[in-house]
Amino acid sequence: MKIAILGTRGIPASYSGFETAVEQLASRLTDRGHEVVVYCRPHVVDSTLRSYRGAELVHLRTVQNKYLDTFVHTALSAIHAARVTRPDVALFFIAGNSPLCLITRWASIPAVINVDGLDSDRRKWPALAKAYLRFAESTAPRWADQAITDSNTVADIFERRYGQRIGVVPYGVRDPGYDGTETLERFGLEPRKYILFVGRLEPENNPHLLVEAFARISAERAQGMKLAIVGGAPYADDYIRQVWRAADPRVVFPGYVFGRGYWELQRHAYLFCAPTEVGGTHPVILEAMAAGNCVLVNDHRPNAETVGEAGVYFSGQTGVDDLVAQLERLLDDPSLVAEYRARALRRAEQYSWEAVTDQYEQLLSKVCAALGPGWLPEDLVDREPVGVG
Repeated sequence: MKIAILGTRGIPASYSGFETAVEQLASRLTDRGHEVVVYCRPHVVDSTLRSYRGAELVHLRTVQNKYLDTFVHTALSAIHAARVTRPDVALFFIAGNSPLCLITRWASIPAVINVDGLDSDRRKWPALAKAYLRFAESTAPRWADQAITDSNTVADIFERRYGQRIGVVPYGVRDPGYDGTETLERFGLEPRKYILFVGRLEPENNPHLLVEAFARISAERAQGMKLAIVGGAPYADDYIRQVWRAADPRVVFPGYVFGRGYWELQRHAYLFCAPTEVGGTHPVILEAMAAGNCVLVNDHRPNAETVGEAGVYFSGQTGVDDLVAQLERLLDDPSLVAEYRARALRRAEQYSWEAVTDQYEQLLSKVCAALGPGWLPEDLVDREPVGVG
């Protein structure tokens, strides 16, 4: 198959879990003999890079604006795919891109879309953007030939909210085994002497909550422990400044860290904290478990689906008070932390990029075989989406 992947910032991964998923899928699909084309944004990915891990890269410019960046780039990518690339199937990411599946479908190219974790629930969007995202989510199963998400919990919410069941293909994880400490030294960190957060610095991921909770823990109780807040976000400068201002001197902000450095930070943390309250399966939680971290997460249902009994929870309803309590509990009991590290490693074994690639390969092949060329726009309303086995 010739597969086009649209809707992300591109690869090599340098932003979020979407890009990590694309990088892992693209490399494995090409290893299996498929031709993969990934659409990239040149303000994120080096535009001189024409291929990566076997995948062809196509760079198209976009409008660098919080509300238009993704949509405009995906629209241009869909037009390019329909006119130039001519893949056998188009794989879109992000629910807000679902109307753009029509572009490839009008060109007789079937489309699959991963709606992720229901982006309309994010507080960062104003009312008009939320309304659009709800519309795009609700119509994704009709505008694409198959809509999927990465979490059974999100699929349940989608069905209750929109009356339609969509497929589920989870994220995977692979520990590359990096265990050096050069990255820690660069940021003034010591092995097992820091709490780690990784993610976009946006309100729904709650880095501010973790910063506030950590500030309430006395230096005597923390015993030299630091907090490393790894990540950033475009178009969120005001919020990020608020988080910086609220942090005490024990908090370190390394910015984005990828590749070997990222895994070194995961490997040597005392514990990993994910206070996020939106989304489906968060790749950073899977990666924390694969690195043998004790994980402390918000009791948001998709987080619980990912972690199971392999992690510690704080109440998202209680917020900072319960987060402080759980942090203090873990800081006071290294043996409990060691127990949860072992549980996390066992849990991570259930996830595999090879198994995830198997599911995507089967799904994309199924869509191509079932739908093929020649579908007309009139078919969009009545046809049931193909299920995911």
